[in-house]
Amino acid sequence: MRTSEDIETFLIKAGLAFQVLKPGVWAIQTENIGESLLISVAGPILAFRLRLMDLPPTGREDLYRRLLTWNTTDLVHGAFGLEGEAVVLVHALELENLDLNEVQAVIDDMSMAVARFYPQLAGLRPHHDGSGAGARPRV
Repeated sequence: MRTSEDIETFLIKAGLAFQVLKPGVWAIQTENIGESLLISVAGPILAFRLRLMDLPPTGREDLYRRLLTWNTTDLVHGAFGLEGEAVVLVHALELENLDLNEVQAVIDDMSMAVARFYPQLAGLRPHHDGSGAGARPRV
């Protein structure tokens, strides 16, 4: 079973800037996003969470339909979800036989998902002016 020390070693080897928030929880520094990619040990699982946006005040049914469709057709191991009033992207890996390649693959997969789906999500963000301006999450 991998330990927190192993995870930190993976993050260092991957060249990722990170901050230890508490034992077993890391914030990976990202560009142009208010929140970092959070990685945490949760029992036998390494969980990844990236906050993408606040839920819009209207048009939520369309957003939910898109998220559920993308979960079914485009995301293999991760999923879009809701956490309070926010849309998040999550992944999880088992710690038992975890290696650096798996950690890097999840981070890359999340990056690709953000690049692919964020433009569509940005149009649904609260206070969106339609110009396409605004921060874009990157991992």
